[in-house]
Amino acid sequence: MGDLVIGARSGAPEPEGTGGRAVRSAQSAQAADSGAAGAAAADGGSAGTPDDSEGTVGEVAERDAVTGDDGSGDRRSRPQKQRSFWKELPILVGIALILALVIKTFFVQAFSIPSGSMENTLKIGDRVLVDKLTPWFGAEPQRGEVVVFHDPGGWLNDEPTQQSNSAFVRGIQNVFSFIGLMPSSNEKDLIKRVIAVGGDTVECQGSGPVKVNGIALNEPYIYPGNTPCGEKPFGPVKVPKGGIWVMGDHRGDSLDSRYHQDQPGGGSVPVGNVVGRAFVVAWPIGDWATLPVPDTFDQKGLAAAAAPVVPPLAGAAAAVPAVWWLRRRR
Repeated sequence: MGDLVIGARSGAPEPEGTGGRAVRSAQSAQAADSGAAGAAAADGGSAGTPDDSEGTVGEVAERDAVTGDDGSGDRRSRPQKQRSFWKELPILVGIALILALVIKTFFVQAFSIPSGSMENTLKIGDRVLVDKLTPWFGAEPQRGEVVVFHDPGGWLNDEPTQQSNSAFVRGIQNVFSFIGLMPSSNEKDLIKRVIAVGGDTVECQGSGPVKVNGIALNEPYIYPGNTPCGEKPFGPVKVPKGGIWVMGDHRGDSLDSRYHQDQPGGGSVPVGNVVGRAFVVAWPIGDWATLPVPDTFDQKGLAAAAAPVVPPLAGAAAAVPAVWWLRRRR
């Protein structure tokens, strides 16, 4: 009867009797039991087989516990990789070149000695450092200083510029001279000693000595065997304002102010042509020396004697402050 009832369900509505409800209850219970058994079998299979994902998570947790990583992923606390030296090298070279250019333009420049006109103070091939800073503040050349100056015109007409036959070497020299590490081969500069300044009267008669404002100079720096006048006695010469009278220490081998008295300025060099004062021989190491002002240029009265002649009336009006000023200088 039960089988007939079940087959009859597909063709007609189910009767509302007790037997129908019993059949449905039995089927529902059987389906529930089958589902529970399947779930239990699935759970049993899972429990019996290790889960790979759970094992991986466990390993990560164990590694984090050992390393102290909380998993935040904060990479800022880790040390950054340093920049390669070869990447920084061009920057360092650029900064060095800029500094060298600034120093050469405003502070110090190197010059090479091409001739023997300043022997034995300076020898051929010596490198001197020239102070270019103080002229920016209005300082002018003083007696006894060794100075580098541009050709005022006509002093180096017959002197060819010294350049290498190699284009590569010339290029290197041009670059290094531009930044001040080498002297320029194109510029015609000279180096001499300042003997007199604007307003001074200078002369050298016979075999000497040289006199500035009537005061004789003691010149131990002159090349051995030379006389103070060399082969060219001169004067007296009045040095114009804004000019300097220069002479080489090797008086027998120096075409200095003595030989250019027929040119504008009467042999003097305009102060504006002065590059700066040479203060040290920097190369070669064996010739290293400073270039101080000789003591003979510190003689009393040397500068005072160059004061212009004051008209009588103006002199009378300025007598008291002038005497006071002279006493203070002494």
